Amino acid sequence: MLKKYFWVFFISMVPLIELRGAIPVSQGLGLPIWQSYVISIVGNMLPVPFIYLFARKVLEWGRDKPLIGGFFRWCLTKGEHGGQKLQEKAGRGLFVALMLFVGIPLPGTGAWTGTLAASILDMDFKSSVLAVMLGVLLAGVIMMVGSVGLFGFIF
Repeated sequence: MLKKYFWVFFISMVPLIELRGAIPVSQGLGLPIWQSYVISIVGNMLPVPFIYLFARKVLEWGRDKPLIGGFFRWCLTKGEHGGQKLQEKAGRGLFVALMLFVGIPLPGTGAWTGTLAASILDMDFKSSVLAVMLGVLLAGVIMMVGSVGLFGFIF
């Protein structure tokens, strides 16, 4: 059983899959939904401070390197594009926009991209992490309802 929880934890840390994939996988493994929700959130949030503090610097360093440059440029472009979209739509409501960006479980709108966008937009650390955390909580609830249905979610 512990091995299954580790799978859910590690899947929730993977970029682009994150909690959006970990919760349905947990249901496929037959794990209880609430424990899976908590483990997925912890796993999804664990990389967030590191992404905020280091990802932009690493990506900018590696964008002109021969083997990794293309991927690093793609990541920077994705983060900048996400950040620009957030800023255009949000204006002064950037916190709420970031929370909703992360919270709506669509491909490429998770904690990794949201945190990178916040870093590129120079949002402060506390606000970024809080907005991403609230977004991850929201995405988790949406994925729980989608995985077990509304009746299974309530009871």
